[in-house]
Amino acid sequence: MTQQASEEPHIPLGVGSLIKDSFSILFRYFFPIVLIAFVPSLLGVLLAGYLVGFDTVLSLEETEASSSGADALVNIVDLVVYSITTALLVQLAYDAKLKKPIRPAKYVGPALSAIFPITILGILVSLLIGLAALALIIPGLWVYAVFSVMEPAVVIERLGFKGLGRSEKLTKNYRWPIVGALALGWVCALIVIVVALGISDYAMSSDMLLVATLSYAAFTSVGTGLLSILTALIYARLREIKEGVSVDQIAAVFD
Repeated sequence: MTQQASEEPHIPLGVGSLIKDSFSILFRYFFPIVLIAFVPSLLGVLLAGYLVGFDTVLSLEETEASSSGADALVNIVDLVVYSITTALLVQLAYDAKLKKPIRPAKYVGPALSAIFPITILGILVSLLIGLAALALIIPGLWVYAVFSVMEPAVVIERLGFKGLGRSEKLTKNYRWPIVGALALGWVCALIVIVVALGISDYAMSSDMLLVATLSYAAFTSVGTGLLSILTALIYARLREIKEGVSVDQIAAVFD
């Protein structure tokens, strides 16, 4: 027998089911998800606005302050916000999947205990993605897929700074399907972000900075929430395929 024949058959990731489940959870628990995602989104807008200027962050048009360096800083902040939001929404995704009661207050503790390594690793991942994207878009997406489940790995398995290695191991042989799933998620998130920028841009032109900031944070919470739920489900699916661990077993670590 050849080595190829003795290998176990490749089990599909199930991108369609992951996307469907992510939207189902988002629509069913829309307000809790947006409320949980709003705080990191708002803090991200405030931090990015402080670093590069609110005109750059909240406007659809190019501004004098806009530059490649400013864009890079905003992207780093956005990815860190996404990482923190994912940490907050991991347990909600599994409770929703298992049709358990949604308990927002219970999700904060595990996320806060992991917030330091997740923030540092989120910055590192964003830099790696940026360096890979300097060559072409595709390598950047591939790097993103390699480390895509870092956040749930850190929160659930309490791995700290070992989360990158764990993500690299879990995503092996499934990175291109993960790229496909996350690309679909990002397209939907970008649509929401464009709408958010349109509203905030109008508010900025009317000198309503507070309205622009709050509306942008609220709308981007929807897109970030969707991506965070999708990431949590991808992690659970990879654990199921590779280790035979079910969603209820993963969620049991919070009990």
